[in-house]
Amino acid sequence: MTAALRLRDVTVSYDRHPAVHHISGEIARGSLTAVVGPNGAGKSTLLKALAGVVPRVEGSIERPDAAAGRIAYLPQLSDIDRTFPIAVIDVVLLGHWRRLGRFGGASPADRAQASRALDAVGLRGFEARPISTLSAGQFQRALFARLLLQDADIILLDEPFNAIDARTTADLLALVRRWHADARTVVCVLHDFEQVRASFPDAILLAREVVAWGPTADTLSSANLLRARAMAEAWDDDADACIAAAG
Repeated sequence: MTAALRLRDVTVSYDRHPAVHHISGEIARGSLTAVVGPNGAGKSTLLKALAGVVPRVEGSIERPDAAAGRIAYLPQLSDIDRTFPIAVIDVVLLGHWRRLGRFGGASPADRAQASRALDAVGLRGFEARPISTLSAGQFQRALFARLLLQDADIILLDEPFNAIDARTTADLLALVRRWHADARTVVCVLHDFEQVRASFPDAILLAREVVAWGPTADTLSSANLLRARAMAEAWDDDADACIAAAG
């Protein structure tokens, strides 16, 4: 199967200490992959590297199938400033950012499309609401509506179901499954192993390096989870900077 993302000896460091290191593997086109691991395992860092939003990546990440504009990245809710005075419809219209640019005005057709996207995520009638008035679940629905407008080939989601209600989780998970059915490539950082087992065919288990990568049932075996936990307990954040493996 053709790779949508190909990683070769990828290392991402902060202050010369690796958050993830020496990661190699391929994410297949049209796959639905969960990234899991202990706290501090580098899951979000890996996703940021795939999205191209970390300043320096050693090794290489190839995107054979997608131009830069065909990758959509959704950070964690806690990383987004919800106090900015902007209406819901304008958040959704940011999905057209690459086409409209900073000064491009949205057409009536663009606004109609944004309203349809809000309808699809259960936010009909919320267009004029300030984002500061939304619950966490409502705001996440609005961000998923923005993803709908981006119409990306590769969709990267960082903890998209964290701190939202069960109904919203179910609705947004159904949208993720629809993207998968449409043969889009979806990579999602998650912490709920049962959710991963139930809905994600493939998984990457990280403990700053790859513990296992492949079909979810094999990746999340008891032996692999114990190994990831042991590796996390052995982390030394004062260790010397990462040195590239020989060979």
